[in-house]
Amino acid sequence: MKAAALALLAFAVAPADDPYAPGKEIVADIGRIVTPEGVQETFELTLGGARQVVNVRGADKANPILIFVHGGPGAVEMPVAWAFQRPWEDYFTVVQWDQRGAGRSYPLNDPKVIAPTLTPDRYRDDTIELIEALRKRYGKRKVFLLGHSWGSAVGLSVAVKRPDLLYAYVGMGQLIDFRENERVGYDRTLAQARRDNNAEAVRELEALRPYPGPGAFSVDAMSTERKWSIHYGALAAGRDNADFYFHAPRLSPEYTPADRKAWDAGSGFTIETMFPQLSSLTFANVKRLDTPVVFLLGRHDYTCAAPIASAWIDRVDAPSKATVWFEHSAHLPMIEEPGRVFAALLEKVRPLAKDE
Repeated sequence: MKAAALALLAFAVAPADDPYAPGKEIVADIGRIVTPEGVQETFELTLGGARQVVNVRGADKANPILIFVHGGPGAVEMPVAWAFQRPWEDYFTVVQWDQRGAGRSYPLNDPKVIAPTLTPDRYRDDTIELIEALRKRYGKRKVFLLGHSWGSAVGLSVAVKRPDLLYAYVGMGQLIDFRENERVGYDRTLAQARRDNNAEAVRELEALRPYPGPGAFSVDAMSTERKWSIHYGALAAGRDNADFYFHAPRLSPEYTPADRKAWDAGSGFTIETMFPQLSSLTFANVKRLDTPVVFLLGRHDYTCAAPIASAWIDRVDAPSKATVWFEHSAHLPMIEEPGRVFAALLEKVRPLAKDE
């Protein structure tokens, strides 16, 4: 999952006086939508009884809607989107949404009240409610749904339950089986640490055995595994850290310093609440999808192990399906290889909206 280690989320938090404000003003002006039929708005919706923040941007409201379902749980994409999304907005009306308990949505709800609602089914149903609201607001028949990391589990569950709402489902950093994903990622990370003669990493990773272990997942064990899998490029290929990604919110026009702190707090809250219950979540038994499906997979992704997703899409039955590999990416192809991701969206996804 894009959760990484909880400690890494501290990179998102800057001092309250926001020394990045001048840069944010430049980014905001460059990204401002000025086309006559464009849309650029942020608003609040109540989904499943929880208040949640939605951001919509696009150069032409006639374009199809593409909803980005972020990872984590709790790792919002809205404050990072400025770094890769702008070209998408010429061909899609792009929706970024801070899920319940995450980012700008976190302070809108009492954590004690929504904690019991943080279940995979509730996130799925929130997404369905969001789709329905956006269809009504913008007069659309269907949408594209792009799920990333944890969001790919949410998105795929929507594709299973309500394929009628979708032109296609797009999975990036696709999760298929949480338990198998943790096992495969751990084995690869430990093998790399041994090849590297990294005694500290080997010691810490071997102390986790058996990983992920039986029963509920351990957040502490996951954090240790992610510490070393990130070091060995499972999150960002060719890098031993993901600072470039976690620092990006500092320049986001959509996020204030208070919002970045809410992102940090919401991530901790949702991971602590959600992660232990994900041990049994799997799509391994799904044999058919009644909507087109496109997977965008980083060749080096072992945060959500790409070989598992590749094997699954090869055997699933769907009206159409495609896999696009990003040879120089791990878990973050939209920011590691943004041009190639944009090309894939144009070539493999956009044509599936045949009535727009």
